[in-house]
Amino acid sequence: MNFQHTEDRRMLADTLNRFLSDQYGFATRDKLARSAAGFSHELWGRFAELGVVGALFSEADGGFGGDGFDIAVVFESLGRGLVVEPFLGALVVGRALAHAGSDAQKALIANLVEGRAVGALAHDEPGSHYELSKVTTRAVRGSNGWVLTGAKAVVHQGAQADFFLVSARTSGAVDAEDGISLFVVPIDTAGIAVRDYPKIDGGRAAEIVLNEVCLGDDALLGERGAGFETLEHSIGAGVLALCAEALGAMEVAKEHTLEYLRTRKQFGVVIGSFQALQHRMSDLLLEIEQARSAVINAAAALGKGRIERERALSSAKYSIGRIGTRVAEECVQMHGGIGMTWELPLAHYAKRLVMIDHQFGDEDHHLERYITLGRS
Repeated sequence: MNFQHTEDRRMLADTLNRFLSDQYGFATRDKLARSAAGFSHELWGRFAELGVVGALFSEADGGFGGDGFDIAVVFESLGRGLVVEPFLGALVVGRALAHAGSDAQKALIANLVEGRAVGALAHDEPGSHYELSKVTTRAVRGSNGWVLTGAKAVVHQGAQADFFLVSARTSGAVDAEDGISLFVVPIDTAGIAVRDYPKIDGGRAAEIVLNEVCLGDDALLGERGAGFETLEHSIGAGVLALCAEALGAMEVAKEHTLEYLRTRKQFGVVIGSFQALQHRMSDLLLEIEQARSAVINAAAALGKGRIERERALSSAKYSIGRIGTRVAEECVQMHGGIGMTWELPLAHYAKRLVMIDHQFGDEDHHLERYITLGRS
């Protein structure tokens, strides 16, 4: 396997990293993360102008990338900058539209790529505990289409989205893979209630209540009851994106900690000269390289068959969850008390690493999933 990125990917990473360094410093990011919207619509448009969103989609879908390594390159840079703009929602929703959408629905991808719209996945529910097939929201046939009733939890950028991709059960038991249908739902549709709130790691999320939401037949994405495959396909890309984002955050946490060890003095000498801290840092560097290997493996497997792809993704998410938590803990501890302060960027990287473990399934969930897929 060739571990070197193509020239185009290296140029994309360099361009994005320079933009983040010049326009997205920590003070700017912190202000955006705590704002009423949780991100900047203006910057979302500027990211799109740079081609960053387009890199997440194939040429057939209006982008110029779409490969696993394209996703990894973009999100590793986003992780380095702790970017709060709605890239993950654009990726997951956009790839679902590309995978199963009608021509009219696929046209929405252009709005995402050009930064003119925000899409949000509304799939997780209270009590679902990461199980992709557990859907209790119901969709029943009405006189002129569909009627949706249910609730969705932790919808990232939910209140700021222009439209949702909503999962609902049209048949089968609440945990069955068959019988899940997907719907494209504009946020201003009658019957939708949104409760917006800030996230601990920056940005915003929302709880969504669907109270007899009436939709036309054109809202159904793909075939009735066949939404599980589309969900698995699109969320798989999201898992890879989160793993790459975590890798970028780990690299910055590592750099900040190394710099601190080189400059902080105790007893008249820099603390980086203490053998105990050298050993801890060496172990951490090895762990981060293992995380990078897991991301590379997942990126390479994204276009392969279902079992190989999903096992690689679950393996990477398990590794990232375990290693990310350790990096967060070790880096904060080696900084001492200052590592917990709001003013120090490291504390925000640590929080983001911990929270990434809980998006699209934590390490325990993905370890069990990896084992289960191995028996298939």
